[in-house]
Amino acid sequence: MIKRTIYIGSPAYLRLKQKQLVVENPEDKSIKGTVPIEDMALLMLDHYQITLSNQLLLKLQGNNVAVVSCDAHHLPFAMMLPLYGHTEHSDRIKHQLEASEPLKKQLWKQTIEQKIKNQQALLKMNDKPYEQMDLYWQHVKSGDTTNCEAKAAQHHWKYLFENFTRERFGNSPNNLLNFGYAVLRSIVARALVSSGLLPVLGIFHRNKYNPYCLADDIMEPYRPFVDKMVYNYISQYGVPEKLTKECKAYMLNIATQDVWIDGVERPLMVAVTTTTASLYKCYEGELRQIKYPTLD
Repeated sequence: MIKRTIYIGSPAYLRLKQKQLVVENPEDKSIKGTVPIEDMALLMLDHYQITLSNQLLLKLQGNNVAVVSCDAHHLPFAMMLPLYGHTEHSDRIKHQLEASEPLKKQLWKQTIEQKIKNQQALLKMNDKPYEQMDLYWQHVKSGDTTNCEAKAAQHHWKYLFENFTRERFGNSPNNLLNFGYAVLRSIVARALVSSGLLPVLGIFHRNKYNPYCLADDIMEPYRPFVDKMVYNYISQYGVPEKLTKECKAYMLNIATQDVWIDGVERPLMVAVTTTTASLYKCYEGELRQIKYPTLD
């Protein structure tokens, strides 16, 4: 079953009743909606006047629901996940900790190759210059020591959008991209926990201030799917000046976008769990290749 992403953008009191999330109006106590906890994957809180019961939080964590809080700019800022989400947690962490540097460098090579291929596919489907991307993904070395990822990214952003510079706090559509990537990061972090892995231990990213290094690694080949959604949004509605509720509602659909992975078409959220499960098998020695989606 496809799990749901729930967005709350107005004052609300959230509580648990009969294994369901109950959204209550804090002023008149009227019920605005209910959602079965077992159907949820991500709960996004985008208003300062939202209150949750601790009983609800415990139930959400017990069902591996990622709870994401937004900041004053309405961008995802913090995330809450359970400490573990797999019955073989300690054994899986042992394999993750024992992964060799050569293995991690090979895994990063595979990750960057697929990211560039997906960027290339997005450029091609929108009649943008894409041929040069062959040079980048074909020359990725172990650990990407020649920095092909950055070279490909420069080409990708130069041609995907007109008069655009990719900057974290730059002009729109940077805000749409930031929001989409933050949602994607939450989805990947949740899948890593459900696969019994620690999101903090990356295969490439190493930052003592970043608790989601591995999520930042594994999400890389999925980023072009966010780029695709943003490109399609702009093509249909134009570049938005602000990150409206309509924009966010559109980007939250990233979880249910269909992608091809391992020869099967699946919703992106399901595909991510396929990727994280294959990553563990690489740590364990059962596989030598991470399963990533292809953008078609």
